[in-house]
Amino acid sequence: MFLRIETTKAKKLIGFSTTTSLAEDKTATIWKQLMPRLKEIHNAVSADLFSLQVYDFKTLQEFTPFTEFTKYALVEVKDFYRVPEGFKTFELPEGDYAVFLHKGTHADFVKTSQYIFGEWIPENGYTVDDSPHFEVLGDLYKNDHPESQEEVWIPIKR
Repeated sequence: MFLRIETTKAKKLIGFSTTTSLAEDKTATIWKQLMPRLKEIHNAVSADLFSLQVYDFKTLQEFTPFTEFTKYALVEVKDFYRVPEGFKTFELPEGDYAVFLHKGTHADFVKTSQYIFGEWIPENGYTVDDSPHFEVLGDLYKNDHPESQEEVWIPIKR
């Protein structure tokens, strides 16, 4: 499951966002906004899609299924000069990440999360950093198919 430790460079991303929780899960809403409009993005860096979460760690006491966070559906772009109407911009800062490979469906993601946060991070001397968490949905991503694969990027610090 664990792939590597990587320092990502800052990235410029565009797409859509919503406030949601695991219990409410409005993720499909933003993907339904983005996917039909991909052809409007003329300066994409690649065909990869980014599913990104921003948590408010300053006020977060305990993470529950009802904890709200901001969820994004994004594409990396070269610059913000040609942002299609209605799209939001997001700048991902440079940072250190542990990168994991998740294989399987959305329901299988619970096992991946338990491994990352319950085993790998504490056993390797890291803590979670206060930066965005994201998944890179590349060529092997098959939207909730048992053979789907995606990279899970967790911000870390020692």
